[in-house]
Amino acid sequence: MKLLSFIHRWTGGFLGLILAVLGLTGTILLWEGEWISLPHAGDPLVENVQAMGQVAEREAAAGALRITFASEEIGLHHVAKDGGGGAYVAQDGTTVASWATQWERPEHWLFDLHHHLFAGHNGELVAGWAGLFGLLFVITGVILWWRSRRSFKWQLWPKRFQPGPIVSHHRDIGILVAPLLLLSFVTGTGMIFDDAYKALLAPLGQGVEPGKPPEIAPATKQPSVAAMLAKAKQRYPDAYLRRLTLPSKPGQPWSVRMRQPSEWTPNGRTTLYFDGAGKLLRVDDPTTAGKASSVMETFYPLHSAKVGGLAWKLLMTLSGLGLTLLGALATWSFWVRKAKKRKRPGIATAGLDVAAA
Repeated sequence: MKLLSFIHRWTGGFLGLILAVLGLTGTILLWEGEWISLPHAGDPLVENVQAMGQVAEREAAAGALRITFASEEIGLHHVAKDGGGGAYVAQDGTTVASWATQWERPEHWLFDLHHHLFAGHNGELVAGWAGLFGLLFVITGVILWWRSRRSFKWQLWPKRFQPGPIVSHHRDIGILVAPLLLLSFVTGTGMIFDDAYKALLAPLGQGVEPGKPPEIAPATKQPSVAAMLAKAKQRYPDAYLRRLTLPSKPGQPWSVRMRQPSEWTPNGRTTLYFDGAGKLLRVDDPTTAGKASSVMETFYPLHSAKVGGLAWKLLMTLSGLGLTLLGALATWSFWVRKAKKRKRPGIATAGLDVAAA
């Protein structure tokens, strides 16, 4: 038990701050739709394929790399461009905001911090490994709490900012949010290490898994993206058009993502690929995938509270705030305790010198 406590304490001292950052940014992003106060952000969703096609044609010609269409959460089309630039466009085609870098929009740099720690793919891996250690923290924390369960107290805040009371608070608040943290860590790491999770879930059964996007010959001219959207809607009339992605490199296809009624993921996983002439090349339909894929589809909507309404969003907010508090105070108390221990020999020596004098 002492070894378990040692590992829990030392790894928490080094990784606690990263987990606190992930918890705080994730909590803020949960409520993104409520605090983006732009004109038309609260407009009801109206899927007008013709109007969406006109917006897509205009923005594609202006250099858009990706267009995420308006949703029930945010009634604006999000246009992403190279270098972190982009714009928000109302459903009637009016541009309501534009930016040159992600630093001009808090929701974008917060997203980058939460997902990549401002370090691209390497930062994403660091966040993923921190999440895996978070899983271990929950498991070992429950084991360590069990031996002192009789001293449990309901306390949302430490009585004093000293290592002892903070450790006591850490145990008690940790056991309360442990189930939510476990879910947050499983779904978060599952999205990053998806191949490993697919292997773990393989016994559930796998259906038709989507392969790599098809390669195409470089287009001589810009195809009609409005026609692509119309073809996609004709193929799946009951699905919502969610995203248009344009090639960023030679040989890449155009793709349209849709969300069928049975899908949990807000932007859907139904993907249609087109070549430079607007010809439909392939369709990836998640409804033909196996149970393992269906389970993994729930990771993002559960993690980001895109399902379950206000009640689930409040629970995931509690998970994020709990992680922030646990990580920040664990890091602070660990290093304060270390600093005090380093000072004690000096204090004792000084006392002996005074006594000798």
